[in-house]
Amino acid sequence: MPQLTADNIESNDALDDYLATHEAVLLLFGGAHCGVCQSIKPRLLQMLAEEFPKMRLCYIDCEQQADIAAAHRVFSLPVVELYFQGQAFARFMKVFAMAEVREAIARPYQLLD
Repeated sequence: MPQLTADNIESNDALDDYLATHEAVLLLFGGAHCGVCQSIKPRLLQMLAEEFPKMRLCYIDCEQQADIAAAHRVFSLPVVELYFQGQAFARFMKVFAMAEVREAIARPYQLLD
């Protein structure tokens, strides 16, 4: 089973490089003091590992990386953004179900090589 870890990004340039390098990326914008963020992170990691192993989870701590959060218009937490081949595909904010994220990933994920 793949390792359940998220990649951490610390600058806008690093994020741009990350999105250009990986075919499928789930960005989780969260914070250490956001209980919902901390509870969904392991669930997202597990879902990706079990169902979408080609997709990478990238975590952005908005408390430490406010410039990245502002560039992505993240002003409340949590926010999940899906990217396929460097392009934004879907965005989920504040209240959403894991099933919604799963459904949004499933169709474009099938098109990956």
